[in-house]
Amino acid sequence: MKIASLDIGLKRIGIAISLHKEIVTPLPAILRKNRNQASNDVLKVLKEWEIDKLVIGFPSASEDMQKRVKHFTSLLNLDIPYEFQEENMSSIEAEELIKGEIKYKRDGRVDSIAAKIILERYLNR
Repeated sequence: MKIASLDIGLKRIGIAISLHKEIVTPLPAILRKNRNQASNDVLKVLKEWEIDKLVIGFPSASEDMQKRVKHFTSLLNLDIPYEFQEENMSSIEAEELIKGEIKYKRDGRVDSIAAKIILERYLNR
């Protein structure tokens, strides 16, 4: 089963995929210009990789972000199953992993590594 994960943020959406059970690969993040563009770009990636299931990072710490994540998910009009996965500290963990390697944190690599961490947590539970 091919699974993808999203780390949904206000400026970028990190994406990671798992085509085999133990291997999770981050993809280039989607830079958000607006909700419709971002949701269309996510759907293109899901179709391109023929994803069977989507795991969406869900923040437990912020009710405002929970609402935003749910709203963005509704814009996707998904025809594949999806689940929310707790994402606590995934972005901080991602930044720690690549500390010193990346000068520009705004290019989306941290977001996609956070999505990778979210998917790994999902697969390991």
